[in-house]
Amino acid sequence: MVFLRQLSTKRVGEETLLKKYLSETEEIMLGRSASCQIVLDTKLYGMVSRRHALIRLHGTQTNATALKWEICDLNSANGTYINGTKLNGCQILQVGDRITLGYKGPEFIFDNLSTQKATSLIDPLENSTTPPDQSISNTQGQSAITLTQLFPIASTGKQLVKKAYLYPGIITVVFVVLMFVMVGKAQAFNFLLAAYISTAAYYFIYRLCGKQKPWWILFGSALTTVLILVSPILTVFIGVFRLILPGDISVNPQQVGFLNFLLKMFIGAGLMEELLKGIPIFLALLIGRFLPSPWREKIGVWEPLDGILLGTASAVGFTLLETLGQYVPSIVDSASLQFGIDGGQLVGLQLLIPRILGSVAGHLAYSGYFGYFIGLSALKRRNSWLILAVGYFTASILHALWNAAGVLSIFILAFVGVVSYAFLGAAILKARMISPTRKENFATQIMMNKK
Repeated sequence: MVFLRQLSTKRVGEETLLKKYLSETEEIMLGRSASCQIVLDTKLYGMVSRRHALIRLHGTQTNATALKWEICDLNSANGTYINGTKLNGCQILQVGDRITLGYKGPEFIFDNLSTQKATSLIDPLENSTTPPDQSISNTQGQSAITLTQLFPIASTGKQLVKKAYLYPGIITVVFVVLMFVMVGKAQAFNFLLAAYISTAAYYFIYRLCGKQKPWWILFGSALTTVLILVSPILTVFIGVFRLILPGDISVNPQQVGFLNFLLKMFIGAGLMEELLKGIPIFLALLIGRFLPSPWREKIGVWEPLDGILLGTASAVGFTLLETLGQYVPSIVDSASLQFGIDGGQLVGLQLLIPRILGSVAGHLAYSGYFGYFIGLSALKRRNSWLILAVGYFTASILHALWNAAGVLSIFILAFVGVVSYAFLGAAILKARMISPTRKENFATQIMMNKK
């Protein structure tokens, strides 16, 4: 006899888990509606649609020993997943299949009392709070061990890539090996360390955004910013914002006063650098409009999440070049006069780490926030100029406050950093809420069901 058994989660206790035997004469509907045969609690499982999925006998079958069951997704808002793969239409169920209603929703095992066959994708014991022997004996009569339980890597398949963060682990190992090789070569070591920390920081933002964007587009945004910084374009920006406009940031704050210094930082650092880092986003927005689908969606900027992803990528390029090309060499040269070459390199390394880590609450925050408004202007084209003006000036003000706050107090500087990151976090959350591709977002799911 076949049945569905709900896997235990942190949300519910073992005694409240659902178990339903399947009948040859009855279709089993799963959802939040009271009319379903398996009813999920609305308060616990808001990601489940009212009528989410249907399990029924497959076709007309006369041989009772070879009955086949199929599951069909009922156009649910957040999808139905079989062993981690999204279900399209209907699919024949196999003993041991894991059924998930929505992303990270309630999970069920399709099981059979008359067989000892173990699932190859999940160990039922992993999700049970009862003792191992007791859990097996309740459904199969006795405990059994399988080859895939002894060698789990042979059966995880796509789950290893999707849920075990395999790629970040591989990248980490590669960077570690390369850093070991570069020990004693200060510049190469610093570059690898800065690149790794920046990549980790960006990956954190990428996961928060939850929208897939080709890696080469993101890398291209960072590279474009680097190329701008080493080109004559930077000279033009400096001439406009720091020579023509009152944005000379080299002044002594004690001599000009804090408010005057803040104004200069707003023009010479905020307005100048945020516009410079925004160039790759505007380029992607413009190029995307002239491309056919699906390239227009991959490259272009069509919503705030696109702008945030490209803006923060641009900030990574800016931070790396600014830190490795300006701040670290400068501090190494000055410290070497006092502590020697080795001491200077150590001081440079000490500066590099907090500057790169601080970019999450610094350049990534400002540029990502401005990117949100660039994407919003693409989504709300009627008010695009107003939207761009608000985003540009707000990001520039946050940038200027960070640059100037250290003059007053280190605590005020920390507060500004927290506020800047809060602005970015709020922009990401709002961008996910209004995203036209919200259903496909891997960081969140629609909580307001259509069914």
